[in-house]
Amino acid sequence: MLSRNFRLQKVGDLHWLQTNYNFSHISFSIDELIVLDVTRDEKKPDEFCAALKKLTEGCFVPIAAGGGVRTIEAAHKLLRSGADKVVVNSTLYDNNGFIDHLASEFGQQCVVAAMDFKARPDGGYQVWSECGSQCLEGKAAKWVEQVTQDNVGELYLNSIDQDGTGQGYDLQLLDLLPANMPKPVILAGGVGNATHLAAGLADPRVDAAATAHLFNFIGDGLKQARQSLISGGLNLPLWDIQLLERQFGAEKVCEA
Repeated sequence: MLSRNFRLQKVGDLHWLQTNYNFSHISFSIDELIVLDVTRDEKKPDEFCAALKKLTEGCFVPIAAGGGVRTIEAAHKLLRSGADKVVVNSTLYDNNGFIDHLASEFGQQCVVAAMDFKARPDGGYQVWSECGSQCLEGKAAKWVEQVTQDNVGELYLNSIDQDGTGQGYDLQLLDLLPANMPKPVILAGGVGNATHLAAGLADPRVDAAATAHLFNFIGDGLKQARQSLISGGLNLPLWDIQLLERQFGAEKVCEA
């Protein structure tokens, strides 16, 4: 699925994705892969897990996966299908103890809290849940504070307004964070080029910058963006694929 301002458009099926993208090679251009089931109709977790397992074979970077996770068993299925972390969104706001249960079962570091924001016409932000279909009452900063205090390992902040636009991050979202943010922050929504990634990572409140646009549209955009960031002085791991192929053989590198 392709998303723009959380409006979804199908771009291909699993076969198309496997034909056009090799996740074992994409692993050399990213530090983590996030796979989300954004289906708004009735979700089919077994099909999603099967697709996740196929897509991530040979992908050696950490994988965070989620979408409709409301039970411990659903989290177990994701982790058994190749995920290293579980992404939760709507259940963050139910206040029913599920997040505590999840952290108790798998460890706090395994739980990624995804929050979606939309700017208000009069300024400020609102938090949205259920794939951007339900607006939560109350101030966005209060919701961020509550989620920060939950048993989660990371926060994934996404801008609905910037989603899929390629116009850059909404860096003002970061002003919603507590002054002494105790947990890593992943910023998402709006990347169109390496300059946008650099702008996000230049903010000391950001620990990781996410992009789907460079993955979906720009050929080897992920590889080029990473090289650009490294050339600009950003401290990122640099993989010498040719060296690995010479040492282990091309087939082994693809399976690594």
